[in-house]
Amino acid sequence: MHATLLGVLGLALLGALHAQDDVPVQSDFQQDQLMGRWYSIGLASNSNWFKEKKHLMKMCTTVISATADGNLVGEQGVLPHPRGDQCEQKNSLYTKTEQPGRFSYSSPRWGSKHDIRVVETNYDEYALVATQIAKSTGSSTMVLLYSRTKELSPERLERFMQFSKEQGLTDDEILILPQTGESSWSGG
Repeated sequence: MHATLLGVLGLALLGALHAQDDVPVQSDFQQDQLMGRWYSIGLASNSNWFKEKKHLMKMCTTVISATADGNLVGEQGVLPHPRGDQCEQKNSLYTKTEQPGRFSYSSPRWGSKHDIRVVETNYDEYALVATQIAKSTGSSTMVLLYSRTKELSPERLERFMQFSKEQGLTDDEILILPQTGESSWSGG
């Protein structure tokens, strides 16, 4: 019985890893064109954190820049913030991998490892990003939709929702983020 359970868990883990391997990365990825300000338009996730905080989330900005060694820094306005409509600033270092458009990030605070893929972008309008998050308590999936402006076409929003569902996320796990007033953090 114990061996069977371990085998089933092993197969489930392999299936989750394989599913992430099926997530595409933007062909001919041009990292320098990803730099600059982005607005978080959509967020989808099956994590417990997202489910608990979903009703508080609103649009904020992220400014992406490169380090000297080619990694990325995301300077993000993050909600929810204790003061409601204000975004809290958070900086994250995304380490490049051998595959252009794919990055890794580790959070010592939360004990998590993130496999991040830029799935598709046209650089001047939108970017669709998929992240597989692994923690000792389990794994979760997150999909982000970024835009250069605070609004995006219905076709891009539909693509985000469709892709999120392809990653196994449900309608309840997909959110188009409401706009805030003027955020206290403008992202530089």
